[in-house]
Amino acid sequence: MMGVWDLINEAPLDCTALIADKGYDSQELRAWLRDQDLTPVIPKRGEDGQKPEENSDLYRERNLIERAFNRMKDYRRFAMRFDKLKVTFEATVALIAMRTWFL
Repeated sequence: MMGVWDLINEAPLDCTALIADKGYDSQELRAWLRDQDLTPVIPKRGEDGQKPEENSDLYRERNLIERAFNRMKDYRRFAMRFDKLKVTFEATVALIAMRTWFL
């Protein structure tokens, strides 16, 4: 399974912010993002008692992505990851997205 650093290193960083959930909250990640001139939009975990610094408008847009993935999980082939090859899995995602868009 890939960690956050593997995903970040593979992603093209031509964006201005990284939006993530509380599971990715760490001072190390926030510092690295700031060094890369990226805005961390990550809510803080409740344990430190500090006020969150995330941009709430950007974080709300994350909800759209979450709902899209939850809708895609209605399809068993996607949820169970039957397609082992990357290219067939990406094709499955594209077909589900098109079907969801048109219905």
